[in-house]
Amino acid sequence: MALSVTQEVRTTPDGVRREIVQPAQRRRQVGFGTVGLVAGDLLVALAVLAPVGLDLAVIFGMVAVALTAGSGGYRVSFRGRVAEQLPALAARVAVATVISTAVVGASREPISWRAAAIVLGCLLARIFVAALVRRVRLRESGNATTLVVGAGAIAQDLADRMRDHPELGLQVVGLVDDVDEDLPFPVLGGISDLPAVLERHSVQVLIVAFGASRESEIVPVLRACERRDVDVYVVPRLFELGVASPVDDELWGIPLRRVRRATLGPIAWRTKRLFDVVVASAMIVLLAPVMAFLALAVRLSSEGPVFYRQERIGHWGRPFHVLKFRSMRVNDDGPSTWDVTSDARVTRVGRIMRATSLDELPQLLNVLRGDMSLVGPRPERPRFVEEFSASVPRYADRHRVPVGITGLAQVNGLRGDTSINERAQFDNLYIEHWSLWGDIIILARTLLAVVRPPVSVLVRVVAEAPVAIDLRDQALSAVSPARDRQSG
Repeated sequence: MALSVTQEVRTTPDGVRREIVQPAQRRRQVGFGTVGLVAGDLLVALAVLAPVGLDLAVIFGMVAVALTAGSGGYRVSFRGRVAEQLPALAARVAVATVISTAVVGASREPISWRAAAIVLGCLLARIFVAALVRRVRLRESGNATTLVVGAGAIAQDLADRMRDHPELGLQVVGLVDDVDEDLPFPVLGGISDLPAVLERHSVQVLIVAFGASRESEIVPVLRACERRDVDVYVVPRLFELGVASPVDDELWGIPLRRVRRATLGPIAWRTKRLFDVVVASAMIVLLAPVMAFLALAVRLSSEGPVFYRQERIGHWGRPFHVLKFRSMRVNDDGPSTWDVTSDARVTRVGRIMRATSLDELPQLLNVLRGDMSLVGPRPERPRFVEEFSASVPRYADRHRVPVGITGLAQVNGLRGDTSINERAQFDNLYIEHWSLWGDIIILARTLLAVVRPPVSVLVRVVAEAPVAIDLRDQALSAVSPARDRQSG
């Protein structure tokens, strides 16, 4: 991909004239290396499995591509090594084989040797794509524009290696650090200028190395850059002692750890959104009788509407109106009321719904509208968001993803009048380690938490019922004579 560039010539302190290439604009698109890897996997699967059955080949290909994309297997690395991908490749092929045969049914012939052929074919395809990517990179056409955070010895060494080895696919545009000295590469600004520098130079890759700035100063700035389409890597501390293992990539001998984007990328976001829509739709259909019964109970409990709407703060600070079954008598609930558990205005039906979280069911409609997700940080009212963002560390970082009906903080017991600091910690932990399987686990734990109170109440009611008390008394009376005989 050709880039429109400007050139700047700088003279280093030792008298060397160095040309710095800076892109004026960038058009982001899926790399041909990734496209080649996906196409190679699909063609291999089709060639090997089509003789057995076209349906098997198609399902296997879809499952294999989904597994590989989900695990980052289509990311073209800087070092371009293929052999070390073999164990993960074989594992994905094995899983895809099991799933596809389970869906289609057992084939008339064993396909174990065909699975081995797929592994070999995909490996050869990767070798071919890696060679093609290397050839294109050596032409320095479309190499990723790269910015280094830091101006120390390691940062300058990284910049030198990127300049001397174009086959890495990186084109350094300069450094960012809080220093005031002449360096071989241009210092484009301080740490606080990082977002503007990323925009001005259309940076695609950001590498955080050692420099004059403290980590406590760098982290908030990097957080502010999360919405930009930039891949972030970090040089591990003390990597010379071998403490950087395992590494995600390597830049000509210097290990790098890839910083996972806490804000969901396009593929992850679409996956999460599809999951939300499918599950929320199914739950609305299955729970329709329960929701109808609750709506009637709310209507009969007190005068007023069935639903209660309240303004909350959602994704990236966007306000929306959350829906709940009304659990209180109609009142002017201002934004200053934090906990209404013991509020006298709560109706009898409302108290039961709050104890079982059934008042949250209408938020499934918020999910379908796109205001919320099934799983995510719980939304709060504007006044509290403003207050907590100013007083609780990293509270505002919770809004990097869509808010949810339930979340990691809630399934760990942080509901109602509990620590906001701990909630923020759990919410950010969820964001930074998000996975679809994690959402499924949180939903399962939420279901258990919702079901447990009604079951305990039912057990207590049954235990206190007259029939149960009569049976218990008969059992005790039958045991007492036996004890008397034994003692006698």
